[in-house]
Amino acid sequence: MDFWKDETDEEVEPIDSWEEEDDAEPEIGDGGDGGGFVLQNCHWGERALSLAHEVLLHFGDGMELFSFKTTPRGYIYVRLDKLAHEYGCPSMDEIESYSRQYKKRLDEVGASGEIPEDLALEVSSPGAERLLKVPDDLYRFKDMPMRVDYIQDLEARSPEKFGVFYLESIETETGRCVWRLADVKENRDPSAKGRPLSRKLKDWRLDLPYAMFKRVTLYLDY
Repeated sequence: MDFWKDETDEEVEPIDSWEEEDDAEPEIGDGGDGGGFVLQNCHWGERALSLAHEVLLHFGDGMELFSFKTTPRGYIYVRLDKLAHEYGCPSMDEIESYSRQYKKRLDEVGASGEIPEDLALEVSSPGAERLLKVPDDLYRFKDMPMRVDYIQDLEARSPEKFGVFYLESIETETGRCVWRLADVKENRDPSAKGRPLSRKLKDWRLDLPYAMFKRVTLYLDY
């Protein structure tokens, strides 16, 4: 019996009308570049997620689901995180292999009536644009420069600032991070004409509680 049909009268729409992923600014836990699992009230979402984890077992401990999202119109978005890679990016062969195996399992379970048939699937990598969770992801990327968007005073509604920093330390007990400036063009005085940071700036530190960080990403020097 197709029990998924008993839970709702709505069926997924034909493939030619399925939506593309939106371009909204990422947020932590959004099921996209912010990571996390988002099912959007899809009654078949939990089963699809369990299949995604099942297929991932064939790829060993070095691969994880960075994000997973289902949509009511029958689309599944998966981002794979390769822990050993500098930016967490699996190879194209790994992405294609996972996509083939996962789609095969979706089709098999869809044919049995547990989930809708012909679900659309997109598998990708979060890449360097991913949002980093504070403080958990900071340990992993501590040797890389990061762009940090922050405010210095919540009560005064101070304007948002940003800089490119290296993580110097995390004070878990007090919930604070200490950063030092990276010697990159965004941090240099434009009038310095490419000269490195001054000793004063190299010695300067940013010490802020977790709540002050609005957004942290890996820094890409294009």
